Amino acid sequence: MESLVVGNPMEIVAVDILGPVPRSKNGISYIMVVTDYFTRWVEAYALPNQQAETVARKLMQQFVCRFGTSMKLLSDQGTQFQGRLVPELCKVLGIEKIRTTA
Repeated sequence: MESLVVGNPMEIVAVDILGPVPRSKNGISYIMVVTDYFTRWVEAYALPNQQAETVARKLMQQFVCRFGTSMKLLSDQGTQFQGRLVPELCKVLGIEKIRTTA
């Protein structure tokens, strides 16, 4: 298992999806958790689903627009992260997309 060495804030940001959780009155069933590896700062965002378009839009509108881009985005191998949309977003923003092995 390879450990990630981080020297600066926003160098590596990890993203994961929790859920499904019991559906809220607003139709929320998932939570996207975004963590900066250096500072350990955590942001959580409510999602109605875990589709790639929903994840990419929320990541861009809520995280990137507030904090800027990271150098690397770490995710698991979930379909919402490994399809075409999120990797393309990373490419456009100049972010290296990396993933866990499990």
